Amino acid sequence: MSSGYTCLRCLKGFLSGTLSRGASRKHTTQQRWITTSYKPSALPIHSTRQSTEPLKGRAVSSLGYQGQYAKNEPVEIPTPGGLASTPIPDLEGRPLLQPNNLFHSFSNSPSPEIRRRAAFMKQNAYCPHPNHHQTRLPSSPDDPEAKKVSGSASLPPAHVKFECPDCGIPVSCSEEHWADDYESHLEICDTLREINEDDHDLRSGRFFPEFEYPGPQIEEALVNMTNWDTYLYSREFRAINEARSMRQATRLLTYPMTIGSILHELSPYNIRRGGRLTTEGLKSLSALRYTLHPPRSGAGLDIKGLRPNPPPVRIFILGARAESSLPREVWVQLTHIFPRATIHLIFIGPESMANRDSEFPLPEQTPGNPFGAIVEARISHQIKISTFVEYYHTLHSAGLFYPYDPYFDCFMLYHPGLGHPASSHEWEETLPQLLETKVPIICTGYTEWDMQRDRKWVEEKVGGEYDLLMEPGENRFRSLRWDLNDLDPSDISCGNWGVWAFRGKRYETTRKDVE
Repeated sequence: MSSGYTCLRCLKGFLSGTLSRGASRKHTTQQRWITTSYKPSALPIHSTRQSTEPLKGRAVSSLGYQGQYAKNEPVEIPTPGGLASTPIPDLEGRPLLQPNNLFHSFSNSPSPEIRRRAAFMKQNAYCPHPNHHQTRLPSSPDDPEAKKVSGSASLPPAHVKFECPDCGIPVSCSEEHWADDYESHLEICDTLREINEDDHDLRSGRFFPEFEYPGPQIEEALVNMTNWDTYLYSREFRAINEARSMRQATRLLTYPMTIGSILHELSPYNIRRGGRLTTEGLKSLSALRYTLHPPRSGAGLDIKGLRPNPPPVRIFILGARAESSLPREVWVQLTHIFPRATIHLIFIGPESMANRDSEFPLPEQTPGNPFGAIVEARISHQIKISTFVEYYHTLHSAGLFYPYDPYFDCFMLYHPGLGHPASSHEWEETLPQLLETKVPIICTGYTEWDMQRDRKWVEEKVGGEYDLLMEPGENRFRSLRWDLNDLDPSDISCGNWGVWAFRGKRYETTRKDVE
């Protein structure tokens, strides 16, 4: 999407009024809202300024002073092909923050949403000081609840009230407990301050160039999948020169790029020492790479160029939550690294419609659509997205996706919590069905402990009936931004920090005892 720039002085000559300082920018895709408002499980989108009259080009963004407010003014934004324009929401009274004025305590934040978030934390989060009794079982060795020994704990559980002056987040029930346990808090204090500033940055009203994505590029320009820097450079993204902008950009792109970096023929994961890919993994991924990178067939736009097209590669995203509400421009990036293939993303899970309220009510269940799936087929000629608000084992038992083909199918599980006590029961019926398909299953985790717990749970449930395709380890395309658990301020995590893969065990031969 190309657009011109106009300097502020020239705009004053074009416009009769003064130029407003800040607004939001929206794009829509087939009854989908893409907004700048934050929700706990939602992901942020970019915004830009608007003028009092429609402009053909986009004006250079500038930030207002602290305390200045953006006015609600109409704007006409060039809409990408295939996307429908929508009305601009009411943003009257949204504060604008300077880059050097992003740190505010949650309770005194200029953003009403962050102030409500602080109130929620004070009502639900508990003080991690070891003198308090445990409020739950520890989920990992690093969990602050593990430090609360039953013999030494003498105080009842207390909600957090005191906000650390260095990070601005409620972390203790009192200043005394905060000072007494300061050494433990110091381990994450800098990261919490970074989270604080990143959240305020999303509501600062500034223009976000890191959320503008490049379109297709010539196939001769190979994509370097070594890390974030080489990928963004080889894909001709706008230069990102600040760490904060890099964190905001990778928070969205980590979802398509995690799976894209594994399935791509130039994947950084290989069978060399330290490459983490196993021999069985090379067999499974080679089949998918053959489909995703087909040879040239001489196809063209005329009659002579007609060629039979293979079916799309189906990527089943199970337990979908926030990833299903991502802007579709983010998922379209998959088609740019696989330019000759078509992709069908299938979001499955009871929470797959989270933050998609504008698409309700769901379609009626008909003989042609027995599970009321939402189908988005006009995003791009290379990608199609379907959403099923149902458990996978129900769809599998109905035979909805049969047959499965290792050349065309793949399962993706973002932070599934296979071994988590609160969610493992939901996967007990699904896991044997996944292994039965014999197609790759890629999983991510928030931390190394989270991944190892999931793998241990799989081993306990199925024993040796699975093949490891990729060793658990850090994801090269993880989110560089840290996230905060509002129910436990000392629990910080990183989206798609680690990744590993497995599949149902395949037996080459079957022997029978001869009588």
